[in-house]
Amino acid sequence: MYDLLSGEYPVYHAGRVLGITALAPRTGQQVLDVGCGTGLNFSLLQQRVGTSGTIVGIDRSADMLNMARRRATARGWNNVILVQADMVLLDPRSIAARIEESGGSAASDAALATYSLSLMGDWTRAWANMTALLGPGGRLGVVDLQDPVGGARWLIPSARLACALGGSDITAAPWRAIEQQCVNVLRGSARGGHLQIRTGDMPEAPVI
Repeated sequence: MYDLLSGEYPVYHAGRVLGITALAPRTGQQVLDVGCGTGLNFSLLQQRVGTSGTIVGIDRSADMLNMARRRATARGWNNVILVQADMVLLDPRSIAARIEESGGSAASDAALATYSLSLMGDWTRAWANMTALLGPGGRLGVVDLQDPVGGARWLIPSARLACALGGSDITAAPWRAIEQQCVNVLRGSARGGHLQIRTGDMPEAPVI
């Protein structure tokens, strides 16, 4: 019911498809799903990483994780690890240890945040923790929201209302972190620019 009421398929599913396609995780890789919610990314990620890969879903809501767990169990996805934690406040070393204890790797190959960073009070800290859970040269993806542009500007009031009701900050623009800190950046958008998609690779050496 939650997924039906959230506008997932009329609006937001398109961003998930574009984001995961651009992230392009490979068979056998481990992908961190930041703010995984009810597990709406899992099916798309499973198609990429296969049964030999791992999906690590992190969310602060026990209720959301319970729904994600039911989704994974119903589909027989035994390669899903779920961790309850607040991305802004967590200790990456502690979370990495918990992932290892659950059969995963301490360092993920890729990390994805779809419509989640703009929900967090300090998304820059969440981003720092997200990157800290990646291995060297890990790949990152962000899908999030902004005001519609161009011919779709007439939808701005409804877009802002939807974000306010969902608790998102439509002005956050967390994809800027990928543009500023990553290399090989890919840019995309959908739904009149309301959905913004960015992916990129963490550089082997710090960007100066």
